[in-house]
Amino acid sequence: QVQLVESGGGLVQAGGSLRLSCAASGSIDSIKAMGWYRQDPGKQRALVAHITNGAGTNYADSVKGRFTISRDNAKNTVYLQMNSLKPEDTAIYYCNAQGDYDAIGQGYWGQGTQVTVSA
Repeated sequence: QVQLVESGGGLVQAGGSLRLSCAASGSIDSIKAMGWYRQDPGKQRALVAHITNGAGTNYADSVKGRFTISRDNAKNTVYLQMNSLKPEDTAIYYCNAQGDYDAIGQGYWGQGTQVTVSA
């Protein structure tokens, strides 16, 4: 039982920045990794960034060099810093937490936060 609450989405001009936050509560000691995913209408959900308990990270090629995933264990929070935003980054962004027995893309999900980037 893990609850995830995303915040920080909004409307921004191309080239701007946003920082998304995901606060975890519940059985947080069962989490082995967390990530951010995004989904455009009519498209499948895709991995944006992923971070393990050992702080190893991976990113989608389309966001490398622009987005950074990080965590604050004291606050049970994971962040996604998004810089140099492009209109194609527009999507609903979902926070994910993997339990001990979950593969990547499985486990717990937040309700999503909308990011809209205007040209």
